[in-house]
Amino acid sequence: MKLFPLHLIPNDTQFDFMRTRWVAVAIAALMFIGSVGVIAVKGFNYALDFTGGTVVEVRFETSADVDAVREHLESAGYGGAQVQSFGSGSDLLIRLQPQEVPEGISAGEANNQTAQAVLAAVSLPDNKATVMSTEFVGPQVGKELAMNGVYAALFVMIGFLIYIGFRFELKFAVSATITTLFDVLVVAAFFSLTGREFDLTVLAGLLSVMGFSINDTIVVFDRVRENFRSLRVEPLEVMNRSINQTLSRTIITSLVFFLSVLALYLYGGGSLEGLALSQMIGAVIGTVSSILIACPLLTMGPLRVTKQDLLPKAKDIEELERRP
Repeated sequence: MKLFPLHLIPNDTQFDFMRTRWVAVAIAALMFIGSVGVIAVKGFNYALDFTGGTVVEVRFETSADVDAVREHLESAGYGGAQVQSFGSGSDLLIRLQPQEVPEGISAGEANNQTAQAVLAAVSLPDNKATVMSTEFVGPQVGKELAMNGVYAALFVMIGFLIYIGFRFELKFAVSATITTLFDVLVVAAFFSLTGREFDLTVLAGLLSVMGFSINDTIVVFDRVRENFRSLRVEPLEVMNRSINQTLSRTIITSLVFFLSVLALYLYGGGSLEGLALSQMIGAVIGTVSSILIACPLLTMGPLRVTKQDLLPKAKDIEELERRP
């Protein structure tokens, strides 16, 4: 027995999503091209995760305020510093952008001078800090991290193609991959356009957006397949009914995910803002694309899906022949 109906919208909605499919896909295509252009022209504001820099580990006498430490570093001229707590609340990991090394000073001496300058900036009279370790991360390491991120994204996309191709049909796999790529590019273009730092947490956010997007799309596709096999209606009507039947579930799932990430954005600290922001944008874009882009693609050109594509080829030949 249900205690209360968990529905944001009625289950029997009859929105005609397919009527505007060409407009929706055209807008999505323009956004796709625009996102690629923004990324190609402006690029990303890479954090030191990718550019290299100095890493200083400090320990305070008592628990330290991460945001206050970051503000002190900004005042001392270390803009864009990343500050993260680890272990106990009194241990902080500070990452600084690459600094120019003065002539006549070795890299090790310059690294030590930077560590002492950081110590002077963050140490307080009532909460003194001590440098536990310091090291320099070269740009080669950052380049390897960037390439590993690209490889991870390609691995995920290929995995999607293989899984959905076996689970559903190749046309579904191509449509889902295009939709997921659209979601990721739009989110990435936002970071490029706004100039926000692109670090490993943002990369992790983009990968999670891919997972969220494909999950949302697969739910709709599964209903499309079921309706194609059970309903005697035109393909456009099958798509419309499938989207309407999963609409409440899609919106509730996206809303819960968005609120969870919003809490992370508000209370997770500066080091998690990039992750949370990428996931919030991805939740909105992924929800819209699964409704207005994924299914409409299955009605267009070489991706057009028919009953012959979805009914088992050998097992249901007689059933296929009986249906219009």
